[in-house]
Amino acid sequence: MILAVTGGKGGVGKSTVAYNLAAELDALERTDSRDSHSTANAGSVVVDGDLGMADLPSSRGPDLHDVLADRADPHEAVREDGPVTLVPCGRTLAGARSADLRGLTDVFAALERTYRWVIVDSPAGMHADVGLPLAAADVAVLVTTPEDAALADALRVRALARELDAGLCRVVLNRAGPNPATGAVADRFGAPAVAIPKSEPLATAQAHGQPLRETAPDTSARRSIESLADAVYSCSSV
Repeated sequence: MILAVTGGKGGVGKSTVAYNLAAELDALERTDSRDSHSTANAGSVVVDGDLGMADLPSSRGPDLHDVLADRADPHEAVREDGPVTLVPCGRTLAGARSADLRGLTDVFAALERTYRWVIVDSPAGMHADVGLPLAAADVAVLVTTPEDAALADALRVRALARELDAGLCRVVLNRAGPNPATGAVADRFGAPAVAIPKSEPLATAQAHGQPLRETAPDTSARRSIESLADAVYSCSSV
C-alpha cells in the first residue's frame, strides 16, 4: 500500500505526521501479524520524497537522490537502524539536480514488495514532484493547519488528488486548538478530518528523531495520531 502524506503549504507538519504514522502503523502491523500469522511484506517504510528540502532524519549511505540517479538500489537506501524505517533524501543541490523524477514510481513499487506500507512524505506545493506521489498512491492523507492560508493551499492539493484519482483517506488538522472545526474541514474537503492538538512533546520528539508513542504515549497528540493510524489501517478512501 502506497500512502502519500501531502499538503499544500510547507511547515504544516507533514514530516511529523508521516514519521509518527509509520510508528503507529508498525504497532498495528505487529498486532495484526500475531493474529493472522502473516509474514508477507510487513511493516512500514517512510520515503522522504521532498527532493529539494529533505526534512526527515538522515545518515551516511545511499539516499533517494542516489537511487534516482541510478547510483543505488532502492533497498540500499533503506535505514532500518532507527525507531522508524526510512529512505532519507539527500540535501545537496547537485544531488537534487541529478535525480530523475521519472524513477519515483519504480522506487515505490520496489519498496512495496518488501513493506506493507510505503509512506511518502511528499513535498509541499503544486510542483511535479508533488503530483508523482499522489499519482502513485493508493490512498492519501492531507495535512493542514487551521490557518486560512494553509487551508486554501490544502484545498488546491485536494483538487489535484481528485484529478489524479488519489483516494483521500483523512484530512489532518495539525496543531489544532481546543475546539477544532473538524466537521467544517470535513465538509470543505469531502473527507473525514482528524485533529492533532498543538503539542510541545510532539515537537520535541520529532526534533530528536523519536516517535511520540515512545517518548510521550499518554498525550492527547499521541492518541490522535493513534486514531489516525487506525483509520488509515482500515481506510475506505473517498
